[in-house]
Amino acid sequence: MAKKTLEECPRETLANEVVIVRVDYNLPLDKHGEVVDDTRLVRTLPTIQYLVEAGAKAVLLSHLGRPGGRRDEKLSLRPVAQKLEEILGSPVRFCPATTGPVARKAVEEMEGGDVLLLENTRFSPQDADNDPEWAEEIRHGAKFFVNDAFGTAHRAHASTQGIADAVKASEGEAVAGFLLEQELRFLRDAMEDPERPFVAVIGGAKISSKIDVIEALLPVVDQLLIGGAMANTFFKARGWAVGDSLVEEDRIETARSLMDLAGDKLFLPVDVVTAPCIASDVATRVCAGDEVREGERIGDIGPRSVKLFADALGKARTVIWSGPMGVFELTPFQSGTFELARAAASTADGGATVIVGGGDSAAAAVAAGVVDRLTHVSTGGSASLELLSGGEMPAITALSDR
Repeated sequence: MAKKTLEECPRETLANEVVIVRVDYNLPLDKHGEVVDDTRLVRTLPTIQYLVEAGAKAVLLSHLGRPGGRRDEKLSLRPVAQKLEEILGSPVRFCPATTGPVARKAVEEMEGGDVLLLENTRFSPQDADNDPEWAEEIRHGAKFFVNDAFGTAHRAHASTQGIADAVKASEGEAVAGFLLEQELRFLRDAMEDPERPFVAVIGGAKISSKIDVIEALLPVVDQLLIGGAMANTFFKARGWAVGDSLVEEDRIETARSLMDLAGDKLFLPVDVVTAPCIASDVATRVCAGDEVREGERIGDIGPRSVKLFADALGKARTVIWSGPMGVFELTPFQSGTFELARAAASTADGGATVIVGGGDSAAAAVAAGVVDRLTHVSTGGSASLELLSGGEMPAITALSDR
């Protein structure tokens, strides 16, 4: 069932109304508490600006880190509010509470066009517990709820699902913000009606976290390229020696089954970059995938693999990429991931749809200097995988039907 969106809420209906907006401002902070990466802030600006221009009272909810249901000043959203104010170019008020008299007073004092960020929702254990009474409290009487937090859409929390239910129970509207709508459109369109050839690139460390995605992609894609440390488990399933490389021993049979299921759709690296250890100043060796020596560790795909993968991307019209090809954070092992990112960007330059599934892949695209050339970079890591694998998205299901 299609869900209602913010665009379907006429501006005049929002004027002077309290609108609760769930955003995902789970941002990296440095040791001084300053925001390191403001990408997720920037991506919510269209939703916030729409509400401000409509004269709504925009009350923002977000979590930050994992405080475990307890107050932790190191995880306060105060610096996030300051950064948002800087980017938005207009005042953003901050309230050090989420519920209770202090929060209620802050909301009551708002005027049309104001923006208020409440404190970290996960300072309260009731959020993760999806407590319906607490969800009613964080509603603050609002009849409009906007979910623009795709990164948490797979969580059944009070600030994602519970508040949507509470707003609908009060005969209000729970709708998708512009960012959430964009995420759903790109990811669902890619899975349901992709332009072909459709190529998926799956990397990262573990098969276990991506089994469902691989199984969901196999019937849909024309080619599936596997890289990163998870390829080691496939190598082991082939009977190849991998030295001291990271392997999920309990997933070797799974890898073997996936290769049987995929047939000639699945491509593994043909060569790899190895070293005695994974470090920033280590000497490396390039060898064939089945020639890794005892005591070596695989840290990246090799140059022949890069060309093989880049050639596949160059012919694609739809690409989904989730997970790096190696330990790209370290110079000796970054070439495979960066070259893949550049190949993906060239494919997008040619008019293909190239979707990056957030997390490390997005960070790699930024580091490679190509992020602005890609069609869509998701703000949700686990949420992207959950959606691609056809998993349940309770925060989206809870929104008002169109």
